[in-house]
Amino acid sequence: MSAALVTVMAGALFGFGLALSGMVRPEVVLSFLQWQDFGLMLVMAGGLAVTLAAYQLAPRWRRTPLLAAAYEAHTARMHRDTFVGSALFGVGWGLSGVCPGPAIAGLGTGNLDMLWVLGGLAAGAWLQGAFVA
Repeated sequence: MSAALVTVMAGALFGFGLALSGMVRPEVVLSFLQWQDFGLMLVMAGGLAVTLAAYQLAPRWRRTPLLAAAYEAHTARMHRDTFVGSALFGVGWGLSGVCPGPAIAGLGTGNLDMLWVLGGLAAGAWLQGAFVA
């Protein structure tokens, strides 16, 4: 139960940060992608700095994570599907100006147009599972 509560709180904090930064507004994202507004670059750099610090410092401060038995290494391999998926994600992001996380957070700000984006995400995930698996 505590793990679920911490997960919900972390998701709410993440969504609040996305909304506060303006990343839930497609016009902000699209102006960033068109090299017109670099404010989003600062948001991404801040997120990267916090993540890097957490990944480097947390294992040194604690022997085990707060909500797991041990730290786990995640090794990823690059292959063709990784590049195809990245390209499709980039095209979708460039056309809509919306990432999956900000789309969900955008619903919390009252932007119901995000339902179209989330419907497209669900359809794409279903197609991937139906034809690639």
